[in-house]
Amino acid sequence: MSARRILSLWFPRLAAERVLRQERGTLDVPFAVVRDNGNMQLLWSLSVAASQAGLVVGQPLRDARAMCPDLVTRRLNDQTEAAFLTVLRRWAGKFSPWVSEELPASLLVDLTGCTHLFGGEAALLAQVEAECSDLGLSVQAGVADTVGAAWALARFAGQGSEAARSGDAIDQEARATRSRAAKRRHWERGGAAPRQVQAAAPVSRIAPLGQTRSALGPLSVSALRLSQPVVTQLTRLGLRRIDELAGQPRAALSRRFGRELVLRLDQALGLVPEPVSPARPPAHFAVRLTLPEPIGLEEDLRAGLDRLLPALSERLRDKGRGARRVRLQAFRCDHTMQSVEVGLARPSADPDRLCPLLLMKLHEIDAGPGIDVLRLEAHVTEPVHATQHRGHLGAAADGVSRTNRQGPAAALDDLIGRLGARVGLEAILRLHPADSHIPEKTTNVLAAAWSEPANTWPSRPAAPRPLVLFRPEPVHVSEPVRMPPRPPARFRWRRRDLVLSSGSGPERIAPEWWLDDPEWRSGTRDYWRVEVDTGERLWLFYAHGGAMSAGWFCQGSFA
Repeated sequence: MSARRILSLWFPRLAAERVLRQERGTLDVPFAVVRDNGNMQLLWSLSVAASQAGLVVGQPLRDARAMCPDLVTRRLNDQTEAAFLTVLRRWAGKFSPWVSEELPASLLVDLTGCTHLFGGEAALLAQVEAECSDLGLSVQAGVADTVGAAWALARFAGQGSEAARSGDAIDQEARATRSRAAKRRHWERGGAAPRQVQAAAPVSRIAPLGQTRSALGPLSVSALRLSQPVVTQLTRLGLRRIDELAGQPRAALSRRFGRELVLRLDQALGLVPEPVSPARPPAHFAVRLTLPEPIGLEEDLRAGLDRLLPALSERLRDKGRGARRVRLQAFRCDHTMQSVEVGLARPSADPDRLCPLLLMKLHEIDAGPGIDVLRLEAHVTEPVHATQHRGHLGAAADGVSRTNRQGPAAALDDLIGRLGARVGLEAILRLHPADSHIPEKTTNVLAAAWSEPANTWPSRPAAPRPLVLFRPEPVHVSEPVRMPPRPPARFRWRRRDLVLSSGSGPERIAPEWWLDDPEWRSGTRDYWRVEVDTGERLWLFYAHGGAMSAGWFCQGSFA
């Protein structure tokens, strides 16, 4: 006999009650959360007042408006609902550390070995219902030996078998089913089951240990987490309850309804294991130092950092992480807090890299009446690759390369981190090569802290490129253009009349035919390096014309 105990918590009005909590609404107002289904909006979650008005989940919004004109609706936000369920998962962690989420509005809790801490399973359920009531949430709970049984009890306990009408006459059933029709009650012959009057006794949602089959027997087959087409087919055959289904041959059920039916039935009865997979808690990398006396000097803050950084570095190394952003919080005696934050160009857990950056920020902390608590947190981390240690021969062979490659690279990362502490990491940029023959597309501007330097650059172009490159500017030429075009002897650019001294070229560059760049709709270009009488060296080109008219333009200036 298995001693495993599972708690299923179902929040049938989670989406609606979350919005009402946020907007401080009252449950007396008919309220519903709607979701889009194609070109139609359906009711997704209802408040108590909306259910009392006769509305049901899955009803079209237009029909609900006709029944309840005062209905207030909000659109479903999937991300917010998932985040709210995560908050409830953290709350349910007080009953057991083994809690998992089941979208859209359910939690699974493994209570094995935990119920005695709350006075038993009944007392635990009473505490759950009381706390959910204080939170303004409706909850239905079920406790059983398996996940499927707890799920079924939370949603279907006390409802009896499903009173669904199939609409088929007895003569429309299969021959094997009709042959046994005389032995069954009249309502089992494909018709609807009579409505059963629920007893006034309270509904028990706790299946005793080892009595899962008897607890699930009177429930509807819908409690097995089956798809609606399968439930409809079972109902038409007269198999409305789980005990009626459990007595059928498994091979026949699998051939007719697929493996899903048999799998769900075996999972609910405990014949097939179904584990509870809890969400892994997020890793927090923070250390705290409580001081016996308040401090206020910068030297004291440095001494506190010297004690906090090694402990934080050890935690990061144990998890194979490196800090990207580190925050130092100083809690003062007047119950206020100040914080400074630094970023690194590369993730690192080395205290020698973190300490200089934090020291540059200590002057921004105002001690006020005194600081009694220091907290250091690496709130943005990244995984770092482990280094494979080599023997003495390999270490000696790599000594020079380590000095030449890793030393300057580490120094550059430290420099970027120091500059980023002053001006921000996003303000430090680097050029990275791009695969294009278009002059303005040969490089990409990337943030130095979030990119790696290029190991190799593409081959140099056939002709040198200008130091300053700008958008093409028109050059006014009075003389007619001769073919092939040559640089004009006189031209006007930027409101100045310039005289050509010398020129070299041309270098023909054609636009990329697979891209439609608005800047290159002038067609093929012939580039010239020219020098004018004022000493300037310019980069001129003649556009042969395409979608735009032909002419001379200036695009850059050499040093």
